[in-house]
Amino acid sequence: RGADQRMQDNVFPVLFNSSRYADRMPIGDEHTLETFRPATLRAFYNQWYRPDLMAVVAVGDFDKVRVEKLIRANFGQIPRATRPAVRTIYPVPPHKETLVAIATDKEATGSQVEVYYLRPVQIVSTVAGQRRAFIEDLYDEMLNARLRELTQTADPPFIGASSGLGRLVRSSSVYVLSAAVRENGVERGLETLFTEAERVSRNGFTATELERAKANMLRSFESAYNERDKTNSNAYVSEYVQNFLQKQPMPGITREYELAKRLVPGIKLTEVNALPAALMGKGNSVIVVEQPDKEGVHVPTKDALLAIAASVKQMDIPAYKDVVASATLLPSLPRAGTIVEEKKTPAINLTEWKLSNGARVLLRPTDFKQDEVLFRAYGPGGTSLASDKDFESAQFSDVLVSLGGVGQFSAIELQKALAGRNVGVGPFVGDLDQGLNGEGSPRDLETMMQLAYLYFTAPRKDTTSFQSLMTRYRQALANRSADPNAAFQDTLQVTLAQHNVRSRPITVPLLDEVDLGKAIGFYRDRFADASSFTFVFVGSFSPDSLRPLVEKYLAALPSSNSKQTWRDTGIRPPAGIVDKAVHKGVEPKAETLLLFNGDFNYVPDERRALNAVSDVLEIMLRERLREDLGGTYGANVSANFSKLPYPHYSFAIDFGSNPTRVAELTKATFATIDSLKANGPTADVLQKVKETQRRQYETSLKQNGFWASSITVRDQTGEDQTNILRNVENVDKITADVVRDAARKYLPDDAYVKISLLPEKS
Repeated sequence: RGADQRMQDNVFPVLFNSSRYADRMPIGDEHTLETFRPATLRAFYNQWYRPDLMAVVAVGDFDKVRVEKLIRANFGQIPRATRPAVRTIYPVPPHKETLVAIATDKEATGSQVEVYYLRPVQIVSTVAGQRRAFIEDLYDEMLNARLRELTQTADPPFIGASSGLGRLVRSSSVYVLSAAVRENGVERGLETLFTEAERVSRNGFTATELERAKANMLRSFESAYNERDKTNSNAYVSEYVQNFLQKQPMPGITREYELAKRLVPGIKLTEVNALPAALMGKGNSVIVVEQPDKEGVHVPTKDALLAIAASVKQMDIPAYKDVVASATLLPSLPRAGTIVEEKKTPAINLTEWKLSNGARVLLRPTDFKQDEVLFRAYGPGGTSLASDKDFESAQFSDVLVSLGGVGQFSAIELQKALAGRNVGVGPFVGDLDQGLNGEGSPRDLETMMQLAYLYFTAPRKDTTSFQSLMTRYRQALANRSADPNAAFQDTLQVTLAQHNVRSRPITVPLLDEVDLGKAIGFYRDRFADASSFTFVFVGSFSPDSLRPLVEKYLAALPSSNSKQTWRDTGIRPPAGIVDKAVHKGVEPKAETLLLFNGDFNYVPDERRALNAVSDVLEIMLRERLREDLGGTYGANVSANFSKLPYPHYSFAIDFGSNPTRVAELTKATFATIDSLKANGPTADVLQKVKETQRRQYETSLKQNGFWASSITVRDQTGEDQTNILRNVENVDKITADVVRDAARKYLPDDAYVKISLLPEKS
């Protein structure tokens, strides 16, 4: 529990209008968990866990005849209920007037206002129903685009806002307008939401907006259709479950794509513009406000909020003007370069090109997905090359470029220009490197290349987007310190970096150090020399199809052969044992983190061994802390390692608990570690870990994301790329002795950081 849950307790009785849902949430309550009798639990199970209310879903690579037999054998023996209790679907009573719920909390980190419009559940069971669903989706996309535009003004009315339709509870659907707003900005945010909804209601959308929304929708369906034979099993499971629980249709992507191609082009602007009357008709509306309980923060009254809704109806609201840039992405093509050298690694189907400007390109075609190409670009340097004085400006440089746009296009204009194309490219500036991440359809590869070229050569310095970002950041951070988890994470961050100036938690005063000119200047400097960059492409393409595009755009990037690299800034974790407690929050809950850090021999055998320790220990701690002691819902264990800027590792153990049991559970955790170091894992636990790792590796080898990441990391660390293929066979090298010895090496008794989050002292 926390601020959100406490405010929810005040909001739900109003939102659900005194229905059963107002005070009977499915998760139950603390009193019931502490006082129920076993007989009550068994009675509930016998009453509701019965065959006529159940379905079994199985999706995957298996013999369906065998699996059906297993299902029948295991579930078919459950007897049918002789006197089944009737399951009641509880309604949310309608109401004509607009209801208002206002909730505040001392630990709330931000202010939010929402307008709920409750509506009957509509099951899409006909073609006409599907057409209406398309209209609603188009409406949402267009209104959300307008709301995004408003967030990027110099003085935005909200930090972020959205429009969406969905299921509220089993008996009720809902249309929601919501906005995260600044302190004392609830009234302005609510007025803007009402104004934009009213603008659409009176003046409608424009033809160009609808054209873009249709293009995006059809492209999305086309992409899903192209991947129909590569769809993840989980997607099918989710669809089948929703069909069983909520009667949602499941015609399949082939039928859905056919319907989209047939119905979407014929949807008229007048049909979309008529939707507000249906979505936001009279009655069944609820205004919800949640904000910090803090001195200086004004709490609006119910009457004031209702007055805003009424006043907007009387406003003169002009129609929206859709500003669309008419220029092409690149007004003129750059002078092309050439591929001067080619190498191949047949074992993993990897091709390497050396370009005339010194850049490198690594390509791995795959057939895992038909409509996906992943793109990475990276060069050494990152924020490590910024001075301490300019560090914050450098750290914000990638975000400011993303929000500023490229070439002749602002970020908003760029999004409009890319309508109907399945492509996206964005910059990043990390601690030790900088580059681009992108993905898209094979047919949009030239657009991807053009965007990459622009992010290197033509980032925009946009004062408006800078002012907007800083305003939104200041508001988002205004109450961050009230969050107990923020205090916990901040303490961890500065402790691990020993209070290095580059590890300061983000705060409002820190934003004053961000200078737009310095940020854009740093970005341009880091992307000025393409000779230090490597470009990685993985996905559905052939090298021959990429060759002319690489020469036209990537080989044309400017270079100076400056041979810059990253700099070790000297940040290191503390030595010995560090034990800290953070007292923050009023709820009787605690969070405990144990973190082991140190030097690491960055070779495959050691990485594999430390990962095995992580997986083994998570099972052992779950059995001990949860099953045996009943002290936590679960313990999370993770291992991380890096070769740069120096070979090191970190090993984290994290669990939540009652504050009174922190010492007991911490002691049990160390005892479990000692047991692992003394005896190694049991054969059963080790076998579970090896089977899981083997399956994860087998699955990963068929995923573009895994290959893109693995190629990138191995290239940056100078490791043999063909080691990727040895992951599965190397699992067999994991023995109990290997795990035991790694635990002894990397989980020392005399060097770790322990931080506990505890409630405030009374």
